[in-house]
Amino acid sequence: MSTTEFGLLGEEQRSNWIRLRTMILLRWVAIIGQVAAITAAQRMYDLQIELGLCYLAVGTSVVGNLVATFIFPENKRLSEAENFMMMMFDLLQLCFLLFLTGGLNNPFSLLVIGPVTISASVLSLRSTVTLGATAMVLVTAMVFYHFPLRTDEGVVLRIPDIFVYGQWTAILIALGFLSAYSRRIAREMNSMSDALAATQMALARAQKLNDLGGVVAAAAHELGTPLATIKLTSSELADELDDHPELAELKEDALLIREQADRCRDIMRSMGRAGKDDLHMRQAPLIEVIREAAEPHQDRGKDILIEDGPGPGGSPAQPHVLRRPEIIHGLRNLVQNAVDFARGTVWIEAMWTADVVSIRILDDGRGFPPQLLGRIGDPFVRRRRSETDRRARPEYEGMGLGLFIAKTLLERSGAELSFANGSDPYAPMTAPGNPGGAIVEVVWPLSKITPNTPQGQPLGDNQRFIE
Repeated sequence: MSTTEFGLLGEEQRSNWIRLRTMILLRWVAIIGQVAAITAAQRMYDLQIELGLCYLAVGTSVVGNLVATFIFPENKRLSEAENFMMMMFDLLQLCFLLFLTGGLNNPFSLLVIGPVTISASVLSLRSTVTLGATAMVLVTAMVFYHFPLRTDEGVVLRIPDIFVYGQWTAILIALGFLSAYSRRIAREMNSMSDALAATQMALARAQKLNDLGGVVAAAAHELGTPLATIKLTSSELADELDDHPELAELKEDALLIREQADRCRDIMRSMGRAGKDDLHMRQAPLIEVIREAAEPHQDRGKDILIEDGPGPGGSPAQPHVLRRPEIIHGLRNLVQNAVDFARGTVWIEAMWTADVVSIRILDDGRGFPPQLLGRIGDPFVRRRRSETDRRARPEYEGMGLGLFIAKTLLERSGAELSFANGSDPYAPMTAPGNPGGAIVEVVWPLSKITPNTPQGQPLGDNQRFIE
């Protein structure tokens, strides 16, 4: 599953994360509060309310909770439609109680905001709009239609009309504002959660590939001696059988064993070379790490030019850097983005000083969209694509997740990233031959990216596996 598909799937199924047990518990709390409010209104304040209808509304919630408790399992998770129906029922039940107890003259009318705000956090936009519109219609109706609150003496308790309309206006504004606010915050948190999970998946995949390379290299190293012994023994056996024509079949078997031993040797040699490239070389020259990151994109029809050199105070010899999965994977994502949008050429410039290591990736494309330049690195950033974009990259979704993963992985390794366009006259980063494309600069403190062992010092003897 791709990281883009992962994010979309998480957004679609997030409403399925809520357990039925959670909704039942919240409804019990609401039922207790409603019973307490009705009892207090009757016993303490002697208000004349429609007790039968009020207890009927509360009883409906009780029956619904009991049915859900005994029929469905405790760990049941509600679907989008089930969540919507439960919240719609709670909204209608609450508005019916308010209708029986004074409408907007009842101070508890503010509770109408609750179901709509919750739906904005967990349900789809369509469900939230439906709940919000229903709440607004019911609140508006209660301004004119409701049972009045009366005392024992028959006095109607009501607030001045101007305050009723003020209450109505405040609730409508709160329904819109709090719903939008809650939905915005929830989407921001969920997007970040999805993107971080996708980043972990990408890093885990890279780590597994490295671990697999280590296993292959170790197997090739350990099996080399037994295969050499098999080859030597089979060769000697075949030579001895030359003097015995009657044992020609045994000689053919010995030659077959030698041939298969050679075949195993060749396979292990190639696998061992790949394994050493992936795992045993824990450090490498800076330019080799850059080449490894750019290698998958070399044959995509764009020229990738790699340049390197020391900066002020830098050593003439290029530094050896750590071959950490997050560094290679992060740089690879940046190179992929540059190749995707370049017209024909991508430049990668490496520079080092006595204190920092810097890598700049530039392309000759149109650059980053100016309106999104400040948001680059945020997950799931969408922008409307033109017909030109669709023809140039029909498979590209443009959610910003690749750049987010690259930025997160590289920052985890201690780097700082900056993004700019070559067409920006105030951009501090320019390059010859870059007419105005995107520029990404990655800068590490030298201590964060270089190994602790001195360059050229052996990393230690190979250790034999112990069975």
